[in-house]
Amino acid sequence: MTNRLMAEFIGTFWLVFGGCGAAVLAAGVPDVGIGWLGVAFAFGLTVLTMAYAVGGISGGHFNPAVTLGLTVAGRFDLKDLPPYWIAQTLGSVAAAAVLYLIVSGQPDFAGVGGFASNGYGEASPMGYSLMSALVIEVVLTAAFLIIILGATSSLVPAGFAPIAIGLGLTLIHLISIPVTNTSVNPARSTGVAFFAEGPALEQLWMFWVAPLVGGALGAFLWGVMSDED
Repeated sequence: MTNRLMAEFIGTFWLVFGGCGAAVLAAGVPDVGIGWLGVAFAFGLTVLTMAYAVGGISGGHFNPAVTLGLTVAGRFDLKDLPPYWIAQTLGSVAAAAVLYLIVSGQPDFAGVGGFASNGYGEASPMGYSLMSALVIEVVLTAAFLIIILGATSSLVPAGFAPIAIGLGLTLIHLISIPVTNTSVNPARSTGVAFFAEGPALEQLWMFWVAPLVGGALGAFLWGVMSDED
């Protein structure tokens, strides 16, 4: 279990440091910034690379909603869910702390602003409402679980799951960055919320509730339609 929790910590650290780091450090650079498209690919690449690197140790969840979904689907032991959630959240907070140290080294540093945090209303990149944020986070997390469960099932060739999962997360970000800055991952939302300016901590509840509901829903839907043994 120690090795598994270390793998989840490192994998989640990489997801937050790579994805949120791309958003904070590289997205808005004048003329050469990577923009939302680059951020979407950064998040997908973090999952793809760490799924291959440490997925064989822990299963490569890096996300409390994924762990819950796999539990609902019968692929993960319920008793292991709390320690996985703790390791994932600590990995996210550690990544956000390191990222904060880097960002604070800018000349004339005056604060981190939104710090790639998730939000709705005034904290949404395009001003989307709580209802819009709730719906998109539930729907996309459910879809993410269906992708994960399908790509790792006995019904498809083995060895390619990280590619499908990474590209799936990229697509999810391409859809929803304008709405919520894309969570589908409570741990990812938690780490940066501790350092962000604005209402990120006040709104954090939604980015736990919606992804967890979506994760459970996706697992249920997969179970209904799958003929997996």
